[in-house]
Amino acid sequence: MYRNRILVAVLAVLVAVCSLLTALPQQAYAAEDTIVLRVSNWEEYIDLGDWDEEETIDLPSGDIIGEASMIHDFEDWYYETYGKRVRVEYSTFGTNEDLYNMLTLGDEFDLVCPSEYMIMKLMAEDMVQPLSDEFFDTDNELNYYSRGVSPYIRNIFETHTINGMPWSDYAAGYMWGVTGFVYNPEVVSREDASTFHLLENRDYARQITVKDNVRDTYFAAVGALKSDLLTSEEFRNDPDYLQRLEEEMNDISPEMISAVQDYLQNNIDNFYSFETDLGKSDLITGKVVANYQWSGDGVYTLDQAEIDGLYLEYAVPEEVTNIYFDGWVMLKNGIDGDPEKQQAAEAFINFLSRPDNVVRNMYYIGYTSVIAGGDDSRIYEYADWCYGAEDDEEETAEYPVGYFFSGDSEDEDYMLTVPADQVNRQMSAAYPPADVIGRASIMTYFDAEQNELINQMWVRIRCYNINNVPAWGWILLAVCAAGFAAFLVIRKRRRERAWQ
Repeated sequence: MYRNRILVAVLAVLVAVCSLLTALPQQAYAAEDTIVLRVSNWEEYIDLGDWDEEETIDLPSGDIIGEASMIHDFEDWYYETYGKRVRVEYSTFGTNEDLYNMLTLGDEFDLVCPSEYMIMKLMAEDMVQPLSDEFFDTDNELNYYSRGVSPYIRNIFETHTINGMPWSDYAAGYMWGVTGFVYNPEVVSREDASTFHLLENRDYARQITVKDNVRDTYFAAVGALKSDLLTSEEFRNDPDYLQRLEEEMNDISPEMISAVQDYLQNNIDNFYSFETDLGKSDLITGKVVANYQWSGDGVYTLDQAEIDGLYLEYAVPEEVTNIYFDGWVMLKNGIDGDPEKQQAAEAFINFLSRPDNVVRNMYYIGYTSVIAGGDDSRIYEYADWCYGAEDDEEETAEYPVGYFFSGDSEDEDYMLTVPADQVNRQMSAAYPPADVIGRASIMTYFDAEQNELINQMWVRIRCYNINNVPAWGWILLAVCAAGFAAFLVIRKRRRERAWQ
């Protein structure tokens, strides 16, 4: 009986508390609700913190160090800035196709960071939520992205469209770069490394790796096949050069697909392998002498090789280079018309675009951010911190990066003094020189029919190379075919006789 009285008393208290909470105005406790922001990004593509003190980046504007993870720092910053709690549910994916498959299978995210062609695909399929007008307000000091994105990157996003809508309305860039060859200059000449013809150069047979994905390798093959056109003076001097370049490099006509297939099958024996990540280590260990790489991975490879006493170089083909980027987009089914969630998603982009956080992410990831910093000098200072010459350096070179930071290639305020060898090494991979940018082209999104054709070609290249069939194999096949044909003829005659 005594226990029952206690239980009744406890229940009475609980009822009273619940009644009191119900009576409170909604605003009194709604402000304490936590916004859940579901974010998916590439693996190892954001600073996780926990730096050693020796890793402190000491810039003229102040020290930068990653103590806590970027995710944790964002959650704290958001509460301090907006007075609302946000919890980031952070996950990763391995490829753009992995991400797309997750989305089509029902996984829901609010904010994702695919590559340029997947952004185009998501836009084309009306899966992406447009950025708010407030996101582009440069008078708002918290809009670090709009205030600090590189003029060069901004122009790309504003001048490329899907269904008539510019990318900039839906996507915010994250990291970017170009493609080229990391090579061993003790074995490969710079002249040989500065053309897509390196892929077919028998002087380096079985010592070259290319990407194990259809888009990058297709682009390289088209560059080799159209080399004479792309390097001709008439083509280069065309008033619509960049537009024509993009058209040529996105040629997926049946004739070009067939030509690319023939080219790759004829030269596949010249490749050491198709690879995604192993090319970096294969270069360092000496298994290969050249690797077709994204410039961000190129910087990593050059750094790691240097630790082992191996000095590699980076070259961009004279024909053309592919400019790539990863960027943030909000998904409609995740945001679902929720203004608070959209504000948190856009704030996440802005937080990562704050110059000190840009530096942290570049240091951790090794890729180059699309953010130049605007009036904040820390990102330019970081470029100098990474690649600038020491005061007592004897052989130096002037390296202009104004096209990226101010939009003016000749801007003397953005002229780095670097060691002479950096012109062909990490510096040129992280911030390609203006002449390379002048021949850079986007590889655009292919629709379903185009994708089917190009993927069929890729299967034929990766799974079965008809050019590898030896002469005796063709003879055997012919004999088998003749035997099977004879069998059918004999069988037909027997049936005819049986019916007579």
